[in-house]
Amino acid sequence: MKIIATNKKANYDFFILEKYEAGIELKGSEVKSIREAKVNLKDSFVKIIQGEAFLFQAHIATLGTTNHYYKPDEKRPRKLLLHRKEIDKLFGKTQVAGMSIVALKIYFNKTNKAKLEIALAKGKNLHDKRESLKEKIQKREIMQSLKEFYKK
Repeated sequence: MKIIATNKKANYDFFILEKYEAGIELKGSEVKSIREAKVNLKDSFVKIIQGEAFLFQAHIATLGTTNHYYKPDEKRPRKLLLHRKEIDKLFGKTQVAGMSIVALKIYFNKTNKAKLEIALAKGKNLHDKRESLKEKIQKREIMQSLKEFYKK
């Protein structure tokens, strides 16, 4: 599995509850851009419209070699390929207050197909974000002290 891009802000802003793997409907030049890691998932999210899942606000840059008459919009909505049961389950859970679907990372799987990891998430409050930062700092300090201890 070759990870191309991750959405670090999603882990900071949301509690991740469930993860799903989805295929992405892409154009040819977009696949090449993903291979060159010209992807930004920072503010991307997933919406379910008329029984189909779509990825919004994901920026996939166009290649310089792409014909200027054929340049897809860099932030266009992209259809996600999920099973009907998964879509229905996600739609039902997003109707609960505070739940949303966010994109976590984009990668190529073993069969060399572009996949998107999405997650059902619940938004964090400001005090939750502060607590998660404190925990992260404490873990980092513990790891540093263990390194120093084992070097001696």
